[in-house]
Amino acid sequence: MHILIDINHPGQVHLFKHPVWEWQKLGHEVLIVAREKDVTVELLEAYKLPFVKGTSRRPGLLNLGLELIRKTALLVKIARRFKPDVFVSLGSPPAAWASVITRKPHITFTDTEHSIEQYWLYAPVTPVIYTPESFNRELGKKQLRYAGYHELAYLHPKRFTPNLEVLQGLGLEDKPFFVVRLVSFEATHDVGQVGISQTEAEELVRILQSNGEIILSSERDKGLKSFNRQFEIAPEHIHDLLAFATMYIGEGGTMATEAAVLGTPSIYISPLSSGNWEELASRYGLVHEYRKLEEAVPRIKELLAKADLKQEWEKKRNKMLEEKIDVTDFIVKAVTEFDV
Repeated sequence: MHILIDINHPGQVHLFKHPVWEWQKLGHEVLIVAREKDVTVELLEAYKLPFVKGTSRRPGLLNLGLELIRKTALLVKIARRFKPDVFVSLGSPPAAWASVITRKPHITFTDTEHSIEQYWLYAPVTPVIYTPESFNRELGKKQLRYAGYHELAYLHPKRFTPNLEVLQGLGLEDKPFFVVRLVSFEATHDVGQVGISQTEAEELVRILQSNGEIILSSERDKGLKSFNRQFEIAPEHIHDLLAFATMYIGEGGTMATEAAVLGTPSIYISPLSSGNWEELASRYGLVHEYRKLEEAVPRIKELLAKADLKQEWEKKRNKMLEEKIDVTDFIVKAVTEFDV
């Protein structure tokens, strides 16, 4: 089988890396078309995954629309050379319509309920849409649910063991530290959203600095005046840091889930929500959700005062793992057993 994957975000590299390796072991040919966003290309190179570069991000709604057209045309061109049996994506309209033009099926996975505009573009021509059980939208007969989260495709204990040497290389092995994530809100499903302000971010850094080191991951161009230490971290090592971190605080929903499934207290600050975060919060207590940073500060201070914080979260994580599957196995079978 020839499998063509459209990847548009660094998180999708992690989602599909283990399935790609498993498909290759089974003798399937895989090719990734990668949008040049953040560290996507660096991750693909680090994991030695087969890829070609696709389009790159340009700011503005008009450019997003033009990119959809360019990406569709590029996928068609690549498909005519690669001859895929199936297109695979994370809710990609270009992959969906390229599959129509080349008369091949498109299988998609999604966990983002507020990607409504993307859904209406890919759903009409996509035969199957896989979502977590916690996904809080009904998508009709095409929707198939599974007991897991995308992040368990690469952070399930079967797939990931945190490496303490990463901390040692940064001088963090004996220190409490926090991962802070600030996003740009430039994705199509983020249009109109406003996150943590520069002033609020400065205040958060001041609160955390008195309790440990800070690992700052930011999509924003403007730096923080109160943050004066930079850590050189290879993008493929961020999950090692999340696993050992005292706490995660940020606007990045994927990273909030990653921290949670690794057993790290996760404070998610965003006007957006999803079934994943709601379930991780209400059923397992692994995530605390807030719309504004000022609402989260009392909970952050409360958690900082707990001496057994990580041990408490590890128990919560174990309960979650007992009820969830290894999502890599699910993705591999969903694609290879699909009737093409």
